[in-house]
Amino acid sequence: MPERTDFPALIAGHTVVIEMINCGDSGLPVLTQLLRVAQSALGASGMAFVEFAPAGGRVIAASGAAEWTLGRPVPADEPDIVCLLSGPRVRQVRTDRLSGKLAHELAGRGLHRMVVSRAEIGGLTVGSLHALYPADGDGPHAEQHGVVGYLASCIAHMYGDQTGLPVHGDGPVVAAMADGLAVVDRDGHVRLWNPAAAQVTGRPAADALNQPLPFPLPPSGQVLDHRLPDGRWLRVTSGELPGPGTLRVVTFRDITDQQRRDNDRDLFVAVTSHELRTPVTVIKGYADTLTDHWESLTDADRRMAARVIGQRANELARLVDRLLSSAAEAGPGEEAPAPYDLGDALRTAVLDLPAELRHRITLDLPAGLPKALGHRASLATVLTELCTNAGKYSPPGTPIGITAEADGQTVSFRVADQGIGIRPEHVERAFDRFWQGESGDRRRYPGAGLGLYLVRRIVEQQNGWVSLRPKVGGGTVAEVRLPRG
Repeated sequence: MPERTDFPALIAGHTVVIEMINCGDSGLPVLTQLLRVAQSALGASGMAFVEFAPAGGRVIAASGAAEWTLGRPVPADEPDIVCLLSGPRVRQVRTDRLSGKLAHELAGRGLHRMVVSRAEIGGLTVGSLHALYPADGDGPHAEQHGVVGYLASCIAHMYGDQTGLPVHGDGPVVAAMADGLAVVDRDGHVRLWNPAAAQVTGRPAADALNQPLPFPLPPSGQVLDHRLPDGRWLRVTSGELPGPGTLRVVTFRDITDQQRRDNDRDLFVAVTSHELRTPVTVIKGYADTLTDHWESLTDADRRMAARVIGQRANELARLVDRLLSSAAEAGPGEEAPAPYDLGDALRTAVLDLPAELRHRITLDLPAGLPKALGHRASLATVLTELCTNAGKYSPPGTPIGITAEADGQTVSFRVADQGIGIRPEHVERAFDRFWQGESGDRRRYPGAGLGLYLVRRIVEQQNGWVSLRPKVGGGTVAEVRLPRG
């Protein structure tokens, strides 16, 4: 430890710091350079500056043997910190006589002595400057105390001028931000990590500070959408802090829901265009045939064309109903659930099915089936969707069985087919909106992927549940359970 402070080196170094400020540098680069100058002039092993905010402190700049402390929190309620933030503004302490965790680590690294000065603005402490020394040799002299106090005052003026400071992640403005915010140095390492950043990424400040940014950094002024390993999406923007660009400020937020809505919208357009194309083409073709060749067609041909146009129009109507119900998240509305005869409701709903589907239905309903509690009017939609699905995925003409039963809590019915079945990994995905077991223009089975989605919505709004499972011997069983009335 030198007996005297190297004032020429201090003045020359301070001149460099002033030139940095005049050139537009600010904040952490200037503060870090000032610590390096002070370390050399004071003969210290390391320097550190702790920034304080209402929630506590954090080491935001360090040099020499203290660089490892960067980003470390300093709880404001520790007894040692309470003492340092009161009493004389400049003092000398021994780290091995302090009880805090950080002080214990400093002592363990041979840094037993330090000169501490508070940085104050109008009586408000914004931080503390620490000059660290080893145990051997005489302690710091009075002039070194004065230099540390002077430099702490210089740093306080930097805060007063708001030249890139404060940077503390728990500062009132930064902490209140809903978006994640980080400050990254020229090496891509995080120097600030606000509470929202920890919440958005699931990475606490202790794991993020002094580490590389955990996602790509877009060019300054540009926006990047990045998918995290867990499947969530972030929208990331960046910009340069004032100065020559040694520090970058990065903001980011979770856009997973927005990304999902965008994907749903794109899928909605793709699915509806695919599903509308076939019936519209058929209707137009038969309508043109009737218009252009009416006189040459037989009565049988005209009736067949009219019948096909009617069938395809019905398909369009059902598709439009599904799309409107899906877009409106339609359910049974505000009508209160009421007991109703499930057996009678199922028989009535079967009568309303299209003829080609109705002829395939076999009903096996036990006598004395208890009443269900819910909305009878919605049962027709549920049964139509389940039977349509069963008919689509099973060979033409094969039977579709509807059975029912009850237990002490629920009353249920099942729709079983003899079709291609369902893979176990698809039994839940099948209820997702727009989900299709096949994709592309060569799908063997038409549909918008909305029927089962609507069924689950309707059933769950009546405190019931619906499930799919493979049927023994081939096919699929859809089961709906409703509360007993």
